[in-house]
Amino acid sequence: MDNRKATLELGTQPVGKLLLQYALPAIVAMTASSLYNMVDSIFIGQGVGALAISGLAITFPFMNLSGAFGAAVGVGSSTLISVKLGQKDYSTALRIFGNCVSLNIIIGLVFAAVTLYFLDPILLFFGASEQTLPYARSYMQIILAGNVITHMYFGMNAVLRSASKPRQAMTATIFTVVLNTILDPIFIYVFGMGIQGAAIATVLAQFAAFCWQMLLFSHKDEILHFERGIFKLRKNLVSGIIGIGLSPFLMNATSCLIVIVFNKSLYHYGGDLAVGAYGIVNRISFLFFMVIFGLNQGMQPIAGYNYGALKFDRLLQVLKYAMIAATGVSVLGWLVSELMPYYCARIFTTDATLIGMAERGLRIANIALPVVGCQIVITNFFQSIGKAKISIFLSLSRQLIFLLPILLILPRFLDLDGVWFSLSLSDAIATFVALAIMTKYMRFFKQQLSTP
Repeated sequence: MDNRKATLELGTQPVGKLLLQYALPAIVAMTASSLYNMVDSIFIGQGVGALAISGLAITFPFMNLSGAFGAAVGVGSSTLISVKLGQKDYSTALRIFGNCVSLNIIIGLVFAAVTLYFLDPILLFFGASEQTLPYARSYMQIILAGNVITHMYFGMNAVLRSASKPRQAMTATIFTVVLNTILDPIFIYVFGMGIQGAAIATVLAQFAAFCWQMLLFSHKDEILHFERGIFKLRKNLVSGIIGIGLSPFLMNATSCLIVIVFNKSLYHYGGDLAVGAYGIVNRISFLFFMVIFGLNQGMQPIAGYNYGALKFDRLLQVLKYAMIAATGVSVLGWLVSELMPYYCARIFTTDATLIGMAERGLRIANIALPVVGCQIVITNFFQSIGKAKISIFLSLSRQLIFLLPILLILPRFLDLDGVWFSLSLSDAIATFVALAIMTKYMRFFKQQLSTP
């Protein structure tokens, strides 16, 4: 199919069909990405030990911080590209793509250099103890060495989706998961490299997928392709990318801050194994969050295109369908957390104490999960149509404005349970705020529809 025809269909095809067409590959890709993270945790937990899972959990803030910079570029670029394609401004879309590549390389290199130099102090600040520091250090040294590859891999996948190629983005992710699953036991068990082997498998899998992405963008007949002159950074494009990408950047950056405080609270009230329990809770919860994120990624080009084309009826339709689907996924995640927590934890470890902590953590932390899907979709919706300030506020409200104060207060009265309850309580409050803001903007969009 002609590439321009594919993008034009974003404004003409039935919205439900489009959302399914774009979201399904993204959901498969994001679920595979979540499984990809779970595979590392499972092999590390079963093959290295319970403390290794705790060491891996210490690296989560690093992943969030690295992801923050990657999202600022990837999400900002893909959103701008979608809007420009909706406006049929193909030359600007191509230059945005080139700036996306340049920014990913620069940021990936600088982030890796700085964090590798200060690695031990950073990990200790993140909550590592004498027992977990060696595991966290061994893992992150490899991951940071391949940081540019990671940034480019995720950035190019975001661009593929905005360029009406959701299946190719899905293929890249699934390929990475399958290859990582094959390489993990080879490096961990056969080569006896332990947690370092898991990190090497991760970087190699991403590098292989990135090579394929590069091949896709080398074809001159594509709307977005490598071309001389597009890589020079332009102030107006960079400011546009960062302006929209600021919302996911702050969301990931505040996640980093929250996880740091979270790890310290868990260690204070429950020791190293409580940190490991959070690692398990995080992996299980994110399996469902990633489905919602995939749904959002499917919604993003449709919302961005139709907003750029001033087709507000289609804009509201895609929001409605996305919220209904996200709620269904959230309810399923809640049922799994409340009814099957033991079996979820047992996948990662045989340690009875760690299983017990993770089991209780899953039940309490995900009490409010049924309503979280709506909050995530609404936040992404405003991001997709370029309403960066609103998206930033909603991102911060869930993690910083509500969660952080509750996390600092509640454990003083409920000990370790208070740490878990802080997640569910802040989720419920943030969802109420998001729905209130969305209701206001729904009136605005409906007024636009009624205006001749």
